[in-house]
This record gives sequence, C-alpha cells and structure tokens, in this order.
Amino acid sequence: MKNSVYIATSLDGFIATSDGGIDWLMEIPNPQKSDYGYAEFMNQIDALVMGRNTFEKVLSFGGEWPYKKPVFVLSKTLSEIPEIVRDKVKLLNGSIKYIVNQLNEKGYNNLYIDGGKTIQSFLKEDLIDELIITKIPILLGDGYPLFGKLSKPLKFTYKNTEVYDNGLVKTQYIRDK
Repeated sequence: MKNSVYIATSLDGFIATSDGGIDWLMEIPNPQKSDYGYAEFMNQIDALVMGRNTFEKVLSFGGEWPYKKPVFVLSKTLSEIPEIVRDKVKLLNGSIKYIVNQLNEKGYNNLYIDGGKTIQSFLKEDLIDELIITKIPILLGDGYPLFGKLSKPLKFTYKNTEVYDNGLVKTQYIRDK
C-alpha cells in the first residue's frame, strides 16, 4: 500500500495563486510535449483521492473527464457529484485513516493524493509514503502552500531528481518509516 503525491509548486512552495489560479503552470514552454513522467506515475496507482477544491478546479476545465482511474472526493460540504461524472467519481467523508482503510479494503492500495488541503491532512496523519514534487521556475509570492503545520517532523529519503530542458526540476522522496 502506498499513498503518493505528484504535484507541481512554484519555487516558493505554492500550488496555486491566492485566488486559486493555476494558469502559471501552463506558461512553461514544453517543446518536447513531455508529460514529465505523469503517465508512468498514473499506471502505478489504483485510484485518486482529492479534495473538493481540486475536484471543482478540474471540473472547471470543461471537456472530457481527465482521469481513467476511480476518483474519490473528500468533502464535508458537497452533497452530490454532478451527473456528468457521477459514474467516475465518488464522494467520501470521514477521518483520513478511516477513508484510507476503506479504500484499501476495496482493493485500492496505491493512492494518488491530490489537492493542498487533502495532502496536508494526509501528512498530519503521517499517511504519505511518496512525494514527487516538480518545481516550476517562478516565484508567486503568495498563494496556497503545498505544506502546512505538522505536530512532528516527517523525514523523507531522497530518491531521484530529473531536470528538464525548460527549467522544471522533479524530485522524488520516499517516507522514512
């Protein structure tokens, strides 16, 4: 069982601007049309767990739903999933540990954890096994941070780094247990 984060941040550690914008992610030239290892990562996971804000952001893109794997949305306020994705997305509520146990019992053992608050909640419960963070060469100065306060330090071991021609730097860390 493994809970993984695959996310991009600004150099100063933000995943979105203070108004929730992520347009700055699309401004990086990508002449090789690389997916930066995303497809390979997605092949290793069973399902995605994301928060309501991330879910609503993905919905706002329009078009076809981008995920082929099951998606579980954590929310205390959302009461139903929109009709257009109801067969692809399930709504969950409860403690993070309870949710992970339920998903693992259903055979979803390798989870992709996405969304700032959701990632922070999993880290607070020490339930992140792998961090794959791509640094984008921009300073936002303010916004939604990837990391928040923790009750104790969490140690990770460096695994590898990939540097791309356009200045992106992807680094992988594995949780010390």
